[in-house]
Amino acid sequence: MDVMVRYRVKKEHVADNERAIREVFAALDRERPAGLRYASYKLDDGVSFVHVARVDAERGPNPLLSLAAFADFLRGLRDRCEEPPVTLTLSPVGSYVTP
Repeated sequence: MDVMVRYRVKKEHVADNERAIREVFAALDRERPAGLRYASYKLDDGVSFVHVARVDAERGPNPLLSLAAFADFLRGLRDRCEEPPVTLTLSPVGSYVTP
């Protein structure tokens, strides 16, 4: 399953949001959960963020949901947002990765 989440934070919360995202990635680096590809991006406007996750459903539930750092990130997200998160399920048409 591929999912993309897009949202816009209030300008005064950009640094807080980036810090919370870095904490999620630090937890992922420590715990190394299987079956997950995850990336976060800040867009050109400096206040919009996009997160893309690919979860291997055969390995079980989304490993992000079991991370304390991810729960912390989600807990404060709505308060940081100017525009709330929109979640989209992505259906792959094609993909290329350099071998």
